[in-house]
Amino acid sequence: MVFHPGKADVDRLRRLVSAHELAARWAPARWYSTRSADSGREAAQNARRDAPAVVLVAGGDGTVCAAAEVLQGTGIPVALIPAGTGNLLARELGIALGDPDAAVAVAFSGYERRLDVAVADLRSVGGEWSSHTFVVMAGIGLDADMAANTNALAKKHLGWLAYVAPIARSVLANRLFRIEYRIDGSRARSARAHTVIVGNCGTLAGNMLLIPRASIDDGFLDVVMMRPRGRLGWAGIGSRLTLQGAARRSRFTRRILAWAPELHSLAYARGRVFEATFEVPRVVQLDGDSFGHVSAARITVRPGALLIRVRKPDPETAPVSGAASRALPDDPEHEGPDGQHDADDS
Repeated sequence: MVFHPGKADVDRLRRLVSAHELAARWAPARWYSTRSADSGREAAQNARRDAPAVVLVAGGDGTVCAAAEVLQGTGIPVALIPAGTGNLLARELGIALGDPDAAVAVAFSGYERRLDVAVADLRSVGGEWSSHTFVVMAGIGLDADMAANTNALAKKHLGWLAYVAPIARSVLANRLFRIEYRIDGSRARSARAHTVIVGNCGTLAGNMLLIPRASIDDGFLDVVMMRPRGRLGWAGIGSRLTLQGAARRSRFTRRILAWAPELHSLAYARGRVFEATFEVPRVVQLDGDSFGHVSAARITVRPGALLIRVRKPDPETAPVSGAASRALPDDPEHEGPDGQHDADDS
């Protein structure tokens, strides 16, 4: 068991795990607490050395990310016990939130599924490169501002609502940045954007569906770029994300979405390698943790690298058929951060 002591109810977990161990006639688990210095990598390394049948991970997306970095490619399955703020991977996989008994039961008797992981090579302002693993999303702009400017105490007491204030500040400021990027070695393109997200899965907190066609085991990364023209642009993005979330539950909403026009302010692409450089260094987040300012990034996918325990699969639901997706831009005319059109965006 790898657990975050500030998020997991450890006493309750010990009782639940012990009960399932007795029922399954398993040997007692070994428990490893995470440290803030490494988000749980050392704890996961200790667990890996035990050659366990499964590693339970109790914490938020950051703890899961650290464990995935250590356990990918080992064949050791991971079982999630959601105890964080976003719990985006658990949401994506349909793992019960707020029900640790159900989550622990999956660890002992669940179905094993292979998931993709992503590796982000980041170049710091000083020019040094570092490599990091993530399983949900990497982002620059809105979500990076959210990760960097949300108080840990607020997250503990307010949950995902703690993100509202930093999101509002980022949206109201609407500062765009210049990015040069390429996907799968294609020609370099240039654009101005407020937010760029590279997703391994597509669901945000609050049940907002950011990337309708993203799948965590399809061997691809999905890229979304937000480039709103002021507040009306943000209103359009917010409405579209809400509609996409509702479309998963409603056939009628899916029909509406299929006929909805494409948004200039929301563009999508997909590939296996995403490379980007930034005119001015930008803050980047990986699975909800801020990794500071970077001047360049290279993100690649590792298909099927992580083995994870999930519930027995349900019958497939109808996929969300989104409105026409706008391709990522290449220097279109665009409204700048001061509210004027970018005449030099070419």
